[in-house]
Amino acid sequence: MDTAYERTLWRDFRLVCGIDEAGRGPLAGPVVAAAVVFPRNFSPGTGILERLDDSKKLPPALRDELAPAIREAALSWAVEAVDHETIDRINILRATMLAMNRAAESLAVQPDMLLIDGNRFTPVLPVPYRTIVGGDARVFSIAAASVLAKTERDRMMREYGERYPQYGFGRNAGYATNEHVEAIRRHGRTPIHRTSFRLRRLGEK
Repeated sequence: MDTAYERTLWRDFRLVCGIDEAGRGPLAGPVVAAAVVFPRNFSPGTGILERLDDSKKLPPALRDELAPAIREAALSWAVEAVDHETIDRINILRATMLAMNRAAESLAVQPDMLLIDGNRFTPVLPVPYRTIVGGDARVFSIAAASVLAKTERDRMMREYGERYPQYGFGRNAGYATNEHVEAIRRHGRTPIHRTSFRLRRLGEK
């Protein structure tokens, strides 16, 4: 992947920011968003960043290699998490918007354009934005944000996995795998489970 999409914007916008999230669908843990701004006219060259793609398509080892390379190459980056209690209180969509906006606001620079993965966004900053369906597979800066969000959330879930080993959070990251659902059936929910997320497989409505 290269910065072809950003190059179409750099003519008019100096600081273009990609934003993406990880963790909308899991039964447990936070939703995490990242914002990444690369220098104007940045090119990944022939190094590891040339292998950047949607984080869901990358093996974990490659994501872990890419994350520090992204942080080093970026002009500014930020990662923000919204916890399970807030998700339950305001719903997952609003929590995702909150995480994305917090990430954008936490940047050391204020971007001139925001590129958001998906089809919905509720901005806080007075900055123009575009939503791009499948942006994490099409836009370099969004793909970079997807990797930072995913690697940080996975790290957090591995730590939760040490606290609650019977749920396999280090393997399933809180998603509704058979292993995870069976652990809920046997042991109940942990304090980090989202109580607003119900499971039909367990007869919940």
